[in-house]
Amino acid sequence: MHTADIIVAGAGHNSLITAAYMVKAGMDVIVLDARSVPGGGAVTEEPLLPGYKVDTCSTGHTLIRRNPVVTDDELGLFAERGLEYVDPDPVAHVVFPDGEHMTMWLDADRTAAEIERFSRADAAAYRRVLAEYADIAGVFAQGRFQPVGMGPTLQEGLSGHPMGRIWTRRLALSAWDIIRIEFEEPHVRSFMMWMASQTGMDIGVPGTGELAYSVLCGRQKNSWSIPIGGSGQLVTALVEMIESHGGTVLCDRTVKSLIIEDGRCTGVETTDGEHYMARKAVVSTIHVKHLIEMAPPECWPPEFHYGVKTYDVGMPVLGMYLLTTAPPIFEHPDGPGSAVSAGYAGWPDDMLRFLWNVRNGRWMTEFAWLLVATPTLADPSRTPPGHHTVKILSPQAYEPPTGVSPERARDEFADRMLAFASSIAPNLRDEFILARMVKGPHDYEQQNLHMIHGAFHGGDRGIAQSGANRPVPGWAQHRMPIKGLYQTGGTTHPGGSITGVPGRNAARILLGDLGYDVDQVLAPMTARQS
Repeated sequence: MHTADIIVAGAGHNSLITAAYMVKAGMDVIVLDARSVPGGGAVTEEPLLPGYKVDTCSTGHTLIRRNPVVTDDELGLFAERGLEYVDPDPVAHVVFPDGEHMTMWLDADRTAAEIERFSRADAAAYRRVLAEYADIAGVFAQGRFQPVGMGPTLQEGLSGHPMGRIWTRRLALSAWDIIRIEFEEPHVRSFMMWMASQTGMDIGVPGTGELAYSVLCGRQKNSWSIPIGGSGQLVTALVEMIESHGGTVLCDRTVKSLIIEDGRCTGVETTDGEHYMARKAVVSTIHVKHLIEMAPPECWPPEFHYGVKTYDVGMPVLGMYLLTTAPPIFEHPDGPGSAVSAGYAGWPDDMLRFLWNVRNGRWMTEFAWLLVATPTLADPSRTPPGHHTVKILSPQAYEPPTGVSPERARDEFADRMLAFASSIAPNLRDEFILARMVKGPHDYEQQNLHMIHGAFHGGDRGIAQSGANRPVPGWAQHRMPIKGLYQTGGTTHPGGSITGVPGRNAARILLGDLGYDVDQVLAPMTARQS
């Protein structure tokens, strides 16, 4: 039997952030993870050839750049652990069905000038969108960077803002509603839809309206920000911080059940029969649909059962990973273009239909949304000189067509995806490709059981499971119905992606419940500018 103040089940970046604050407060912490490497979706590995570092899930870290974990270096990840980000320029390069292209730059005026090639009115709308979101960003940050129920709510913050009622309406709309209201030209609308869909959401769903602003404005400010050395460098820095403060991170430990004593969670049991007991609390980043199975049914109230049953796990994805001798080059009459974050955006109607079909489980054979990520354009340290890693992603249903195995459906779709990608980036041909790996929704799920159905953004973010409804109405404050058990990760507010917000918010709740001075523990370890 192993004992610590805090036992953490799962070593995703959010639970590692929670653990880091616990050790910073002086607590003894043990973190357990089922995989052979920590990090969950923030992992960099060498699955194809030695010396080629591949982000096997997440790559972009734009959203965490506004988190005090980063802006104030509260955990010393930069000053003491060497974490470093780069903001690529150009930000994005997108190809449209008619062969036209659009490039987004860190210079907002240059981006607006690019939009103006298609519509002067939309260029003006773009500047207005940036300005309006910048004006309200502090209110959203207050709602995002605090746990549900702590401090003023987002609605209270909006009520005191001159445009509060307008934003209240916008938050209830879908991202597509916002885009079609604000922009008029098809190429511009498609680009905005491509951008708003970056977090794996069906942007036709009510309640996704903020994504039309937050993703776009975040990218305009920080680009598709990436860590030098790979997505896993964030995790490496967190693990080093935890271990330097006496904590322990153990891999190849699969948690199979919660240990409940007198109605309280006092530890976890792993598949090898080991017991890890917590003197103070257990923190979980296990997906809520699995977490509920790890204790007897009667431990969870009826509303929790219903909330988990109706929880939408989100949109699955199919990914192809390439090692190449050249970056993808997108040909255009005005000259070739490329970017760390590039891709294809179909026309608005096609994209809406495509995302709706995937969300509703229909296996797709055409393409209306494609991400082509080449982080080595901005970070050559990941590969031998002159070589690149390329990741191509497309939303795709979990279940293959009737009578077709997941492996066959995956590989056939991947062949079509590569052929399509090479039609817009002609140098993505066999002679430039050194190695290839494909992950379908079943593969992502097998790699990480909590990426249910191959969805790795933690769950849908429509009205039904956002804010106080995430993961379950009444249980959004990181405290679970079982005493002593706390939840973090992508199934908690504000959701998935690499934000670190659920991890920091869970730490605030747990520290407060345990009687620690929260502000003192969260105080910056070093002064830092974002």
